[in-house]
Amino acid sequence: MFNDIGPLELITLVVLAVLVFGPDKLPKVIQDVMRTIRKIREFSESAKQDIRSELGPEFKDFEFEDLNPKTFIRKQLDNDELGLKEIRNGFDLKKEMAEVTDAVHSTDTSSSSSSSSSGGRIDMTKKPEENGKDDRPPFDADAT
Repeated sequence: MFNDIGPLELITLVVLAVLVFGPDKLPKVIQDVMRTIRKIREFSESAKQDIRSELGPEFKDFEFEDLNPKTFIRKQLDNDELGLKEIRNGFDLKKEMAEVTDAVHSTDTSSSSSSSSSGGRIDMTKKPEENGKDDRPPFDADAT
């Protein structure tokens, strides 16, 4: 519960408690706080037991910690029934990137030789433009 409180912070809290409540009332305040914490824990445990009994026997293994979104997602991703490990292992990012890089940096310029030599891969090299084509875009009189 107090995992993130350091020794200096703990000493500061004790000194503040002594100053606020005084040395005479401090043991009574500590007892009241501990009694309240115990009652809250008992209440939460009884509420959990009531919920488990109302859900029925099919939810007897239900854990309330699984309702935390991080825990739920982690538990679902670790589940072998989804087949995510097979998908993750079957996907080789380095191989895919190498294929894309090879396709982009391919030195074949003719489409017939590249389609027959690449085994059906798409040739992504830039083709030289035809000499007779005009570089100007078409003019649309209705658009202006």
